[in-house]
This record gives sequence, C-alpha cells and structure tokens, in this order.
Amino acid sequence: MAGTVKARALFDMSIVTQAIVDSFRKLTPQRQVRNPVMFVVYVGSILTTLLWVQAVVGKGEAPAWFIFWVSVWLWFTVLFANFAEAMAEGRGKAQAASLRKARRNMEAKKLARPQRGAHFEMVPATSLRKGPVRAGGGR
Repeated sequence: MAGTVKARALFDMSIVTQAIVDSFRKLTPQRQVRNPVMFVVYVGSILTTLLWVQAVVGKGEAPAWFIFWVSVWLWFTVLFANFAEAMAEGRGKAQAASLRKARRNMEAKKLARPQRGAHFEMVPATSLRKGPVRAGGGR
C-alpha cells in the first residue's frame, strides 16, 4: 500500500470549531423544519424567550427567572442537536476526503501475462479498468 490513512481524534479542533459555527447557522426555520421534533423545541424556545421578555417588561404569568431558565434549556437543546449534527457531517466529510486521498495514492500490480509467477509492473490503481485480460500481455 502506497499510503496509510491517519485516524482523526474524536474531537478534532478543526471539526469542532466548524461544528460550533454550523450549529448557529442551522438556526434558520428552513433547516429546523427538516426535523419535526427539534422544530417543536425550536418554536418552544422562541415562545419562551418572548414570554421571558414579557415577564421582564410587564406582567408575566410566572417569575422571570423561571421562564429565563426554561428558555435557556430549550435553546441549549436546539444548539446541542445542531452541534451533534454538524459534528457528524464534519467527520463524514473528513472521512470522505481521507478516502479520496488514499484512492489517489494507491498503486497496483499489473500483470504482464495472466499466469502464475508472471512479471508485473506497478501502476496507479486509478488507471486499472475492468475487462478481459489478453493473453498477449498488457491492455
């Protein structure tokens, strides 16, 4: 094998920082509606935030501190779900890039004749094609 694939750490900082940024980018309603459960939590967090503002400015139905902490927990849930999704996407993209890189660097042994003990040459694996082998050698 021409090259080896290096394993990435579970919390690779480049993936984590991109996931944090993406978790805030995914707060649009168009993205949230794709997951019905998280969309309900998203709408609930918006409503509780508005209820908290109402409790701070005017007369709320519950103490403002209580509504605030419910809102914080709901927003945390939405952001954590977005973060987990972004982490999975980031790790998937990194794995795909790693596999593409390994495919480019792979070499194969191409037989000169289809018989045991035949001589071979090393060629890039991407140059190989499926098909019958000619008895006279080469393709």
